Amino acid sequence: QAGVRVAGEAWLHGDGERRNLFALEGAALHEARRQVQMVFQDPFASLNPRMRVSEILQEGLQTLRPEWSASERLDRVVDLVGRVGLRADALPRFPHEFSGGQRQRLAIARALAVSPRVLVCDEPTSALDVSVQAQILNLLRELQSELGLGLLFITHNMGVVSYLADHVAVMQQGRLVEQGPAAQVLQQPAHAYTRTLLAAVPKRPF
Repeated sequence: QAGVRVAGEAWLHGDGERRNLFALEGAALHEARRQVQMVFQDPFASLNPRMRVSEILQEGLQTLRPEWSASERLDRVVDLVGRVGLRADALPRFPHEFSGGQRQRLAIARALAVSPRVLVCDEPTSALDVSVQAQILNLLRELQSELGLGLLFITHNMGVVSYLADHVAVMQQGRLVEQGPAAQVLQQPAHAYTRTLLAAVPKRPF
């Protein structure tokens, strides 16, 4: 759109380094892609319907782990489907043969395939039933603890934020309006928009 200026920085910390992802090129960018992976909102749209699960899970490995042999890649994807709560017989099947929650588990497995340090999760539960949402959130928490993953979780659901987040940043119309430790932002919100989001969280009946 004419007259709109889009700018910003994304910094990845680790191994004693601090790198601006938007400034990386060549081998450095290739390595950063291995370290940061994405889980999208709609698992059906993000998985290629023409590829079997085994091919989907190995695709990233072939690109970002080219030194691995075919048997190493296969061992890795067998381990991954088990880690996300599915059976090895999922590997020869196609995405349409799974439920929405199972497809999102496959999408998480694909993101984990190259052993990233950070998962960017863009509303990964909003397309799922409430009971399935809880299963996926529990899985993400378990993986975060087991693998030492960083999670950048994008959501409008403050109930999800209170369950997962250590640090919260609140955005309104593309601008950062409040940020801080989760307990502080959720219990003592400073901005009116944050208070509006919190007021929308359903209260449990007693």
